[in-house]
Amino acid sequence: MYLLTIKDGLVTRHVGPYPSPKQASDDLDRVLATCSERARWQIHALECPRAMSAVAS
Repeated sequence: MYLLTIKDGLVTRHVGPYPSPKQASDDLDRVLATCSERARWQIHALECPRAMSAVAS
């Protein structure tokens, strides 16, 4: 799963989850239409909590 993160000034928005980075990218134009022109964005892969706990152990 993937999450779209938009930082617009002091506001950070998280949109998603999306099944693939392509779907997050396809939705980017719709989301950026509500932001200022200086907004920054990233697509992040969500990690499974069990996978992280196995690595930490």
